[in-house]
Amino acid sequence: MGVLDVLVATWTYFVTNWDAFVGLFTRHVELVFVSEAVAILIAVPFGILAARNDRVKRVVEPVGNVAQTIPTLAIIALMLPILGIGFLPSVVGLFIYALLPILTNTIAGIENVDENTVDAARGMGMTDWEILRKVQLPLALPVIFGGIRTSTVLNVGTAYLAYFISGGGLGVWAIGGIQLFDTPRILAGAFAGAALAIALDGALALVERRLGTDSGAGQSAAATA
Repeated sequence: MGVLDVLVATWTYFVTNWDAFVGLFTRHVELVFVSEAVAILIAVPFGILAARNDRVKRVVEPVGNVAQTIPTLAIIALMLPILGIGFLPSVVGLFIYALLPILTNTIAGIENVDENTVDAARGMGMTDWEILRKVQLPLALPVIFGGIRTSTVLNVGTAYLAYFISGGGLGVWAIGGIQLFDTPRILAGAFAGAALAIALDGALALVERRLGTDSGAGQSAAATA
């Protein structure tokens, strides 16, 4: 079977299984977005704490590094005896794997804010909380968002593994197709995931670029003040 034949067969598979595709694609998006939302809600505050407290940093960073070194499939498999199968254990497994890029970028973003800018804010009478809220976080936001962008795109690919604990998503086609030696089914699942990853990366890159522009203007204004 030639490349053109394979592509035609893949397109035919899409068309004839459109309703199933919509369901699988929607579930894949849900897996990515829910796990990312939880990761952001946990990693950003802990990253801020770690950047401002060395004792917290000595605990948080190793935990994040260990979570990242465990194979993704192993993390998802560990959820099986704890939470069973389905959507929830899949989200928990993906959330654990999504933590490190957000956590490390949050720490780096806060720590790399220019000390002169912080000292200027402190000299103007700002409290530590005000410095964090009005100076450090706005200037660190592009770096933090870069971690969110990386984590989100990686999670699109990782979410395929939810298939192994009945979490749904495009892994039902991509991985299920491998088990059935069904090339059109494999490619249909792979192409859809690739398109989702590219779309999310492009959209988040635009936001990141905008935040970088706003942050640069804000830093200049703060330095002037």
